[in-house]
Parts: sequence; structure tokens; C-alpha cells
Amino acid sequence: MKMIECGIRVTEGGKLYVGDVEVDHTAVARAVDVDRRVVSKTVEQIKSDRFLFSLFSRITPSGASLVNVVSELGYTAIVIEADPRAAGVIASVAAILARHCLVVRQALADDPDMVPDAKMTLVVEGHVPGRALQELNELKIVKSVKVLK
Repeated sequence: MKMIECGIRVTEGGKLYVGDVEVDHTAVARAVDVDRRVVSKTVEQIKSDRFLFSLFSRITPSGASLVNVVSELGYTAIVIEADPRAAGVIASVAAILARHCLVVRQALADDPDMVPDAKMTLVVEGHVPGRALQELNELKIVKSVKVLK
């Protein structure tokens, strides 16, 4: 469901939108490396399924990600791999960051039903000290921690 991942909305007329910008089927096909007819057929299937259409007709993009510009902003991105269905992942990670007086500027979490290897990415002001990273790695619910600068 790559269309949900990037926030593509489907209208009753079969048009595709990202936010308020219309995107043609050919452009979507190029982006996901499929034939345009595959995109058109997918849109028709979405329109004919009441549940799917209820999702895809109201979906909106979540906003701009700061991950690729953290170094320019003086921030750090932390990618947390954990059980995305476990309770308390966000709370546990946020508690550690707060103890180290770190401010989270953005939090992005993949939906495990949409993304096979769902991860949580936090954009944090400034440098993340080694002790904070060690504490994150010590959390039982965390599988791995990766820092992007």
C-alpha cells in the first residue's frame, strides 16, 4: 500500500491527489516502477471497495520530514527499531530523551500494517549524548538504535 505511505488520495472520479495537488497516474507509475495501467486498475479497485475507498478518499500527507536536513538544522535523527505493536515504546524513548534534556522536534512512526519493517524516527535538537543512546539501547523493547546526522 505504497499509496498510503506517501499520502495519495483517490477521488470518486479516479483522480489522485497529494494534498491539494493532482498527480497523474503515469507519474505515480514511474515513482513506484510499474506500468500506468497497474495504477489505473488499482484506483478502480479502490473505488469499488467501500472500505478501501473510505480510507483512500480521506487520506492526507503528514507533512514535511526533517530527517534529510538534520545536519543543516543542527539536529540529530534517531531511528528506533522496536516491536511496533508493543505498548510504551514512544513513552519509554521520550522519557529517556527528556531525562537528558533533549527536545524532540519531530516524531515519525511507521504503521506496521503498512510498512513491513516499521520504525520510529525522532528528530532531536542538538547532539544526543552517548549515555542517552546507551540507555535507549538498554530498553528491552528496543531492538536497535541508529543515529543520523
